[in-house]
Amino acid sequence: MSKRGRRFPRGGGGLPQRQMVQQLQKLQEEMIEAQEALGEETVEVTVGGGALTLVMTGHQKVQSVTIDPAVVDPEDVRLLEDLIIAAVNEAVDRSQELVSERMGRFTAGLGMDIPGLI
Repeated sequence: MSKRGRRFPRGGGGLPQRQMVQQLQKLQEEMIEAQEALGEETVEVTVGGGALTLVMTGHQKVQSVTIDPAVVDPEDVRLLEDLIIAAVNEAVDRSQELVSERMGRFTAGLGMDIPGLI
């Protein structure tokens, strides 16, 4: 048969490409579902020996802050500010770890992080 008579281009035709596109679409749907689920998951951080507790979602939204009244001293506002900063920073770190755990399977083997997953 001459080159003109071939039905499929070299490389096996369109079926494998179609399957790959379908797999990529499925992967994309799974990523979206995992991202949405992160909004329902939370991390809880306690600082200052229990003086302040902060709960944050996997989307890095603060859900609640609980402050022990004993640390609310009008003469030492700086202590309360430091506790809040420490709690927020730790919660962000833990939330990012949660994202890495949940989304890592989508980027495994790529050797890179994909920004903007949340």
